[in-house]
Amino acid sequence: MNTGKRPMNHHQGAHPTVLSVNISREKGTCKRPVQNIELTERGIVSDAHAGQWHRQVSLLSKEIIDTFAHDVGRNFAPGEFAENITTLGLDLSELCLFDELTIGESLLEVTQIGKSCHPDGCTVAKQVGKCVMPREGIFCRVKLGGTIAPGDAIHLHPRNLLFRVLTLSDRASQGDYEDRSGPRISAILNDFFGPRRWRQEVVNYLLPDDPKRLRALLQQAREDGVDVVITTGGTGVGPRDITPDVVVPLCDKLLPGIMDYIRLKFGAAKPTALLSRSVAGIMGSTIVFSLPGSVHAVEEYLGEILKTLEHLILTVHGIDPHAY
Repeated sequence: MNTGKRPMNHHQGAHPTVLSVNISREKGTCKRPVQNIELTERGIVSDAHAGQWHRQVSLLSKEIIDTFAHDVGRNFAPGEFAENITTLGLDLSELCLFDELTIGESLLEVTQIGKSCHPDGCTVAKQVGKCVMPREGIFCRVKLGGTIAPGDAIHLHPRNLLFRVLTLSDRASQGDYEDRSGPRISAILNDFFGPRRWRQEVVNYLLPDDPKRLRALLQQAREDGVDVVITTGGTGVGPRDITPDVVVPLCDKLLPGIMDYIRLKFGAAKPTALLSRSVAGIMGSTIVFSLPGSVHAVEEYLGEILKTLEHLILTVHGIDPHAY
């Protein structure tokens, strides 16, 4: 998703650029520099890694290669780490998942950072005992094809992972007491995603137990391309508990397993937890979790949800985290 933000430049007065473009016809081999590469929706024409998957294009910076070369006492040519694009002046450590890169005529989306080396070791690992690509390599898929050649400028478009937290409470929305569960969800999300290679943006809403307002906010989240919506409150069996009744009809797919597991895990010690009607599902590409309204319950539920949330986000966006 293109956020429409202006490109981020890493050097004042100069864009990062492409130093070399490289291809190979077989996987697990070094790539050779060529004059230019042509990108389509399947990746790089004539490259072994082209196909309908998420690692169509790989990047590695000249700076990283030079540091590694100094450490092992050996020089490396562009493409020797099997990278398709050798960059110059781009700090790859600043790139996050779902960021976009405009290079020449093409638009790339960052889909993976680092990867496991080949089972029997890549060419570099066989020669010097280790490789930098599994730790530092950037992998992308093509969002817009075109031609890329050495000297082309690279523009980084940061893409935030978008969260919306919706607290449903008649009394909190009227100011009778403070909303504590919504802010607690935000804090947990920021603590979890902050150290990881994501740019997260969390926005909170406080509303009464009103099905029309909840439905409108959920539909708007889907239209806005929000990645994850987490509601808190309204999952019980009281006359004003309407959250699951609104969420379920809006979902294209339901994820019953995670909520069933959480209810069983905590219901063993506290049987009333089994009465929760919390649900999880997917609206288009927007993931929705409906949690109970207490801070304690929020902490319990998120403690389990976060174990699979990154995997879920990637999968919903068509990325198979297990693809070799």
